[in-house]
Amino acid sequence: MIINSNLTTSKTSTPTCITNMNDQPESTRRNFIKSTAVAGALAAPRILRGDKKESTLRVGLVGCGGRGTGAASQAMKADPNVRLVAMGDLFQDRIDRSWESLKGRGKERFDVKPENKFLGFDAYKKVIEMVDVVILTTPPLFRPMQLEQAVNQGRHVFFEKPVAVDATGVRKVIELAKKAKAQNTAMMSGFCWRYHYPKRAVFNKILEGAIGDIRTVYTTYNTGPVWKKKRQEGWSDWEAQLRNWTGYTWLSGDSIVEQAVHSLDMAMWAMGEKTPVKAVGTGGRQTYDDSFDTFGNIYDHFGVTFEFEDESKLFHFSRQQRGTAGSYECEVHGSKGIASGKNRHAVLTDETWRYRGPSNDMYQTEHNELFASIRENNPINDGQRAANSTLLAILGRTVAYTGQTISWEKMLNSKEDLSPPHYDFDKPLPVAPIATPGVTKFV
Repeated sequence: MIINSNLTTSKTSTPTCITNMNDQPESTRRNFIKSTAVAGALAAPRILRGDKKESTLRVGLVGCGGRGTGAASQAMKADPNVRLVAMGDLFQDRIDRSWESLKGRGKERFDVKPENKFLGFDAYKKVIEMVDVVILTTPPLFRPMQLEQAVNQGRHVFFEKPVAVDATGVRKVIELAKKAKAQNTAMMSGFCWRYHYPKRAVFNKILEGAIGDIRTVYTTYNTGPVWKKKRQEGWSDWEAQLRNWTGYTWLSGDSIVEQAVHSLDMAMWAMGEKTPVKAVGTGGRQTYDDSFDTFGNIYDHFGVTFEFEDESKLFHFSRQQRGTAGSYECEVHGSKGIASGKNRHAVLTDETWRYRGPSNDMYQTEHNELFASIRENNPINDGQRAANSTLLAILGRTVAYTGQTISWEKMLNSKEDLSPPHYDFDKPLPVAPIATPGVTKFV
């Protein structure tokens, strides 16, 4: 797969080729995940279906930033018999701020005692042990290992997008989605537009054939620069990068994977979940300077073309640049007309259709439908779909980083592993070089 793992250096003389994590010290993610899996395997899965209306579903939050706090609040509103009982994070200030916020919103549905606020890399294990439903909203690097613990313990899961930062993680999530399906536990991703009533209406029209056979899909996610928190005295490399995780490929997957994946997920939706045959693309840094402490090592723009077996194409453009025009679109061109996910309408050969029904808070609807599915003993599982959308974005990043044409099959089987060389806050954590097309290698 691809490149410069932000945290690893190759044993060869070519610094732009990511190493295989089998060559890394014993404290790598692979061993970290292995130990987690063993711990999960030792505990008999407790499949909590929550199908009795009077039963209480205990909820836990792992990752107490803004999105996690919002998701926990929505979970508390989604069902009258839920209780938030545990929280976990790597930083005391974040968990305390989230705890205070949720305590004020939750009333009788908030039941997180101070001793059930857990800190550290293993906080997720302690939270999962206590709950029936867990919300996973940490940086994407940690998603596969946390999902593995939750699924092995038989918990229902809501997890933010993307599902992983590399193909190694995506493959793990695909396995876990199958296991969750087999044991009848929920596995809902945070691809929130799937729960937006106007978007559902538009994409249902597309899938019903209203615009005919799809020829091309055009997606954008053009916005401002990534946020940045100034490094404070006393912060280790780990803390500095985690506090600014969106700027580091190993933690976020880069902006196309962490942010623009929403647009790519809509494209997958429009295409009926078909995956492409191959992709080619470009990208780089035009406005982000070369200081890792300022903008990490991500790109600030991407342009990718995905080609499908029937020769239809998906064109994707995204950027994070100050002072530029914003755009967030999924426009679908078919043999009979055009549909716009942004503008909620479809222009057909003989008529214009526009959605005129109610809108909704898609974030709340996600949790409403998740908890309803648990109560009905028919839990939602969109793990495979979320994994495919994530891999589509990873493929886009990879073709831009390497400058090569890469097939879906090669991407799926890539050996890239962006894991850090250690999980020790006190040790140095070097940042990988910024990817250079034509130099950075696919692994």
